[in-house]
Amino acid sequence: MNCRFLIALLSLSTVVSCSIEPAKVNYGTDTCHYCQMTIVEGKHTSQMVTKKGKVYKYDSIECLIKDTASKDSNSVALFVVADFANPGSLIDAGEAMYLVSDRIPSPMGANLSAFSSLEQLDALKQEKGGTSYTWEEIRQEILGKGN
Repeated sequence: MNCRFLIALLSLSTVVSCSIEPAKVNYGTDTCHYCQMTIVEGKHTSQMVTKKGKVYKYDSIECLIKDTASKDSNSVALFVVADFANPGSLIDAGEAMYLVSDRIPSPMGANLSAFSSLEQLDALKQEKGGTSYTWEEIRQEILGKGN
């Protein structure tokens, strides 16, 4: 009986420890996996989660994008980015819309922000200016610069 309980407990802990979901960001303590800067705000953060549940945290979307160039994309389960209009709220990177505006600074200087709503992106774009992108377009833009 004890052996069965131990096996069940070990199986449960394996399932729980390998959950495929973003982690809580501890602002002011956590560091960016790519540039090693401290993550201090929730408007530009991003995360990559592997299929094994390992979470990589980034202080900016551009750090996430640059780090993906060195990762096996087959091992990645999730790319999530902060919704600029709702700081601290993470959204699927592939579904987000992106704005690059010199009037909206981001931690690493790409001036890149993500939005879950096209209406919110368009409203801020009218106010601040800039260029909008899809996930694939912004990846090509950032990686094409060779930064």
